Amino acid sequence: MISDASGDPRHSTPMVRATSSGSDGSGSGSSGGRGRFRASYRRQRARLDAFPRLRWLYKVGVALVGLFVVVLGLVLVPLPGPGWLIVFVGVAILGTEFPLAHRISLALRRLAHRLLLRWRAWRAARAARGGRSTGPATR
Repeated sequence: MISDASGDPRHSTPMVRATSSGSDGSGSGSSGGRGRFRASYRRQRARLDAFPRLRWLYKVGVALVGLFVVVLGLVLVPLPGPGWLIVFVGVAILGTEFPLAHRISLALRRLAHRLLLRWRAWRAARAARGGRSTGPATR
């Protein structure tokens, strides 16, 4: 792997990169427009990495925006509404630049996925038992 001047492994570029997109390399496989977005992001990121001071300024900006969103979400947690969702979005914003926040974001994704699977299994078991039994049976 080739790393940049800062030695940050998140900004390392592999020598050979295998893609899972279509055979033409256009990124138009099952991911749809995501392949084009990621390619555009990589180009913009390479341009940004060419200027260390600009990269530092960008990182500070991402930190400030991410912390603002996290704090806003924490303020909204006791109020009705999507407080925790906003906190998780803030952690995801921070995860674009900071490895620890990225690992936390991945752990939260895995937890959410497991909860979704558990909920789907519960719904399937409930449907197999004979439908809804939310209250006393009425005739």
